[in-house]
Amino acid sequence: MGNERSSTINDILPYAAWFFAFSSVVGSLFFSEVMALPPCALCWWARIAMYPLVVVIGVGIIIRDAKMKVYGLSLSLIGLAIAIYHNLLYYGFIPEGLTACSDGVPCNAVQIELLGFITIPMMGLSAFAAITLCLLLYKPQER
Repeated sequence: MGNERSSTINDILPYAAWFFAFSSVVGSLFFSEVMALPPCALCWWARIAMYPLVVVIGVGIIIRDAKMKVYGLSLSLIGLAIAIYHNLLYYGFIPEGLTACSDGVPCNAVQIELLGFITIPMMGLSAFAAITLCLLLYKPQER
């Protein structure tokens, strides 16, 4: 019984990772295109890591490619590093002088604060952390 349950959870993990990536892409497009909130430089870099995850994980699920985990983790870990840096900058742990945000919207600009603490950088960090965790826990089965 326990083995069946862990197998079922394992089977769901890539779908969960894909869902988090897809939701993040839709959310980022909603913020920029519908709410007209321009992304900062670090948000653009995070998008470069996030957007391909929808395709990489999706195709990996469809063709049952065991290496999807490696491809997905490479992108999600890069995105996670960007998101961690972005949050450290946003919350003032890194001085503004050490920022990649010189043109356009500052990377520490407050654009959205849901419930007083959920920000765009925090949403990105949560998504990359969830995707990374799903892919790290996933144990692909070889054909």
